[in-house]
Amino acid sequence: MGKGPDSHHVVPNPDGGWDVKRGGASRASVHTDTKQQAVDRGREISRNQGTELRIHNKDGKIARSDSHGNDPNPPRDKNN
Repeated sequence: MGKGPDSHHVVPNPDGGWDVKRGGASRASVHTDTKQQAVDRGREISRNQGTELRIHNKDGKIARSDSHGNDPNPPRDKNN
């Protein structure tokens, strides 16, 4: 996957607050005051667009990835 357009990233903004960026984009899709708000919005966007959400720490390292895209092992539906 990597940093292509199939991912969204929650990253700290150098001027304060947090940004949600599409992989490869220079401008943020969303800017929030808190990391939690950015994660919530990022989840919503990545779920809608079927991308992977990568949540970065303050130091820029990836803390967590949530995949909403083509997961090779999707959770089984309880109704099946």
